[in-house]
Amino acid sequence: MRRERLLLVAGAALLAGCSSAIAPFATVPKAATVGITDPGPRVAICYNTLKTSAAQVQEAAQAECLNGGTAELVDTDYRVDFCPLMTPGRATFVCRPK
Repeated sequence: MRRERLLLVAGAALLAGCSSAIAPFATVPKAATVGITDPGPRVAICYNTLKTSAAQVQEAAQAECLNGGTAELVDTDYRVDFCPLMTPGRATFVCRPK
């Protein structure tokens, strides 16, 4: 009985730690298509498609726009070579100047 309780507590602690592991974070943005010129720098956010709202992704991207511009979504992809399995979505934004 004591062992089962210990495993239950350890499992709960592990799950609690995973909740921060799926928070949106900055990553390498997708390159612009040949011939496309962006009006500002690109930023990208990895996010969990089931747990993260569009507003949270937008907010994270806006925080990455260091020029004070507005983060505008230009592309979304799901390649795990840029984002890990727990956060497979990658949203790429252009920081449009004010």
